[in-house]
Amino acid sequence: MTLASQHPMTMFGPDFPFAYDDWLSHPAGLGRLPEHRLGTPVAVVGGGVSGLVAAYELMRLGLRPVLYEAGELGGRMRSIAFADHPDSLAELGAMRFPPSASTLFHYIGLLGLATRPFPNPLSACTPSTVLDLGGVVHRVRTADELPTDYQAVADAWDKALQDRAELSSMEDAIRRRDVPAIKSIWNRLVTEMDDQSFYGFLAASSAFESFRTREIFGQVGFGTGGWDTDFPNSILEILRVIYTHADDDQVSIVGGARQVPAGLWTRTPGRLAHWPAGTSLSSLNSGRPRPSVTRLSRTGEAITVEDSSGARQDFAAAVFTPHVWTLLGRIDCAPELLSVPQWTAVERTHYMNSSKLFVLTDRPFWRDTDPRTGRDVMGMTLTDRSPRGVYLFDDGPDRPGVMCLSYSWNDDSSKMLTLDDGQRLAVVLRQLKAIYPDVDIASHVIGDPITVTWEREPHFMGAFRASLPGHYRYQRRLFTQFMQRGEPDARRGFFLCGDDVSWTAGFAEGAVTTALNAVWGVLDHLGGATAPENPGPGDRFDELAPVDLPF
Repeated sequence: MTLASQHPMTMFGPDFPFAYDDWLSHPAGLGRLPEHRLGTPVAVVGGGVSGLVAAYELMRLGLRPVLYEAGELGGRMRSIAFADHPDSLAELGAMRFPPSASTLFHYIGLLGLATRPFPNPLSACTPSTVLDLGGVVHRVRTADELPTDYQAVADAWDKALQDRAELSSMEDAIRRRDVPAIKSIWNRLVTEMDDQSFYGFLAASSAFESFRTREIFGQVGFGTGGWDTDFPNSILEILRVIYTHADDDQVSIVGGARQVPAGLWTRTPGRLAHWPAGTSLSSLNSGRPRPSVTRLSRTGEAITVEDSSGARQDFAAAVFTPHVWTLLGRIDCAPELLSVPQWTAVERTHYMNSSKLFVLTDRPFWRDTDPRTGRDVMGMTLTDRSPRGVYLFDDGPDRPGVMCLSYSWNDDSSKMLTLDDGQRLAVVLRQLKAIYPDVDIASHVIGDPITVTWEREPHFMGAFRASLPGHYRYQRRLFTQFMQRGEPDARRGFFLCGDDVSWTAGFAEGAVTTALNAVWGVLDHLGGATAPENPGPGDRFDELAPVDLPF
């Protein structure tokens, strides 16, 4: 075992290599406010994990977070129970989390939530994986059982990463949290590759010279499945995931992902400034959030928030966590709250589309043995047909099973957009019949399906941000917006956060870490400071700042 391998892999950087997990766990705490600021109301817009983390930490600092939420608490941590079966859940948003998300797992541990391995393709907890490409079906349990050409594609991917992206060197630097080494590698790659798409990266690699190699990789991928819906995106987006093992060894949260934001809403911290013991976000907000925000404006030094009930309140600071596109239409936002370049970055933000379809079954019938083959009658399925991914969840032979019969992205998601739930189910079952001709899935389905298409959700308009080639500069503007020292007064006190502001969109870790950026921003804005022995992200910004590409 090498020295580097003894260090755990975490989502440390590479754009902004700040140790958020260490900042959270330090005995000095996140900082202190002036006495006269204690109890000051601060607006927190959005009740997803980013909003709840920001509100929880602001409460611990002694501020009074006032939470606004347009729907239910949870955001895209949306765990929906099946009718008459409350213990069986459909995870419509975030459903699998990498252990390298160490800041997120700080809160999972704080709440005492249990996890279990997620049944990704070829995972040790996945009894079998079925690959259906071009009408040819392969059934495997481990990577060693993959056909030769599939194994060659896996080797090609590793070779491309080693040859063109310094994979081993970056992994080693991230494990050791070697900031100079990380920035030396990453800043060069950003400069060289900002204009390159994922597909362009593959096509320019000698290992992917063959179109067939690129096609197999796009349809199957390695880790959580196919990558072709990411092909138009910036290669930098993909490298961030690969370097930090965000696609590896993922787990689900027992009892549903929604427990993270819901738990932070009701938790009473053991260490609180200003507030009495037993205080929670729920108690500070009289048991429920305020309704959706309709207008954000500036009134003197205050941020004025108006909600759908017509109520207005002025705040010393406001934290905004929803998708930034909501600032363009769903919320009447005063233009002076952001700079013109920041508004351009908001306009240019690109979102991934995504759809899911879940059904409840009478039992996990897919574990039945096929008498002809001796294998399970069904397996976790990757296909080039419209379902794209089929995931199977069970809690034992005598309990109902849950099937995610379709998990699709971008164009594949758009194919579902105009179909109602029943039509979606019919289409998916018809497609799966071609893969499993002897399996009557429909006969095991209990009740109605549960579906989501994130691009038609009015307060989301997409699953998560995914930067296109050439978008690095825009993303940098959004990520660094929490640094407001020296900004005009009109742009101070309003803080963006959430996973689409982060460098790792689509991962809860990014939502959590940018929430902590906003917490530091509010602390600084209200005259507070961190302890010298535990500097925050803004204190170390000049040292760690993302590379600033020239125009």
